[in-house]
Amino acid sequence: IESMRREGFEMGVGRPQVIEKEVDGVMMEPYEAVLIDCEDQHQGSLMEEMGRRKAEMTNMEPDGKGRTRLEFIIPSRGLIGFRGQFLTLTSGSGVMTSLFDHYGEVKKGALAERQNGVLISMVKGKILAFALFNLQTRGRLMVEPNIDVYEGMLIGVHSRGNDLAVNPTKGKQLTNIRAAGTDENIVLSPPIRFTLEQALEFIEDDELVEVTPNFIRLRKRLLTETARKRAPK
Repeated sequence: IESMRREGFEMGVGRPQVIEKEVDGVMMEPYEAVLIDCEDQHQGSLMEEMGRRKAEMTNMEPDGKGRTRLEFIIPSRGLIGFRGQFLTLTSGSGVMTSLFDHYGEVKKGALAERQNGVLISMVKGKILAFALFNLQTRGRLMVEPNIDVYEGMLIGVHSRGNDLAVNPTKGKQLTNIRAAGTDENIVLSPPIRFTLEQALEFIEDDELVEVTPNFIRLRKRLLTETARKRAPK
């Protein structure tokens, strides 16, 4: 994808999916053996997260020097989006390797999904700093002022679990009356910057990564809020 992008191609890329196959009338999915080496203080949070992803622990070996070796069998789709989270959970001190193990029955139920919703632009236009200043209390932003935005484009990570449609082009209401304290200095937090790999790990099934020679943007598959509400869940 990166090579095509540098050659001038533009494309929309969905979330990675595993290849399932049918054996004797039963749908099977790939499983991987995962080996993790982490500090003892991080093993609890790692085991909790792997449990959410339907992993089964097969071995645990403390080395007596402050580190622990964990082994799991996990559906391959459970590893989608985990590597970035693994670095966060271990503060960059963990080591993880994975290898294809076997095909097994598809696990029932949803695997770990993104905990936070997203902020979605409801309009087309140019992003204004005043609008972002008011929106940054709703979550972490992915965009900067003075760039073009379109309806359905993701502009931030919501602090809550639901998606929220917002207007990042809303300007300050101009009047001829000046009051003390109304001209606040606008200070914006640095935006989240995704690499292509991080963006693909972040998105859900109803979202796309829009890859162009100059930008990596995130968007909903269905751009309008009306279409998203009508779509089957």
